[in-house]
Amino acid sequence: MLSGLRWLALEVKSLDRAREFYAEALDMTVEREGEREVELRAGDSTLILRRPREIPRGGLHTHYAFAIPADEYQYWWDRLSREFDLQERQFGSGKSLYLYDPDGNCVELAQRPVDGDGICGIFEVVLEVADLDRAEEFYTSLGFETVDRGKDRRRVRLGGPVDLELWEPQLGIADGRGGVHVDLGFDTDDSPGVAVDAVLNRASKVTMIGENVRITDPDNHHLQFC
Repeated sequence: MLSGLRWLALEVKSLDRAREFYAEALDMTVEREGEREVELRAGDSTLILRRPREIPRGGLHTHYAFAIPADEYQYWWDRLSREFDLQERQFGSGKSLYLYDPDGNCVELAQRPVDGDGICGIFEVVLEVADLDRAEEFYTSLGFETVDRGKDRRRVRLGGPVDLELWEPQLGIADGRGGVHVDLGFDTDDSPGVAVDAVLNRASKVTMIGENVRITDPDNHHLQFC
């Protein structure tokens, strides 16, 4: 139903400071910039930095993961550890490093089987939810599949055009603070209306944006189907 992650938008307080972090520290290419937004290339997706003026404002205190080639991991660790307090986790045979951007978003760089150099895509986004069962039902209705459940904390991992982790508020390497929001754009295989119909009775709000449709899920995350 959903074929790809078109964008992840983040709410930022200082556009210049956020741009410097992503363009300079993470060496991401700026594709477009204006007074209110900066768009950076992240593989086949776009990372949007947005100084808010209207809804959706962009994701707030969001945890998400960039894919990097496995053989670049040590390079990124050495480069970023000079300026940032990094943390590391091992997942199977791959490693991930974590750092915070100027607005408190927890950014993960993870070894993945990808082609290219540097940031090669966004492969995971965390959505904080008040009711895990309700959120799982909502996103599986959009075609996501449950692939893992947390054993020591309330967490569900869903596979799809991007991996979604559903978390109830909790503390950890990336805190689940509660009351946060995420702004995502998805490409659709069919008309955006097909995706909307799948969750229409559970969406909090539905808005037409030209030929696209924006919905608000039960936890106030904003999804736009393109």
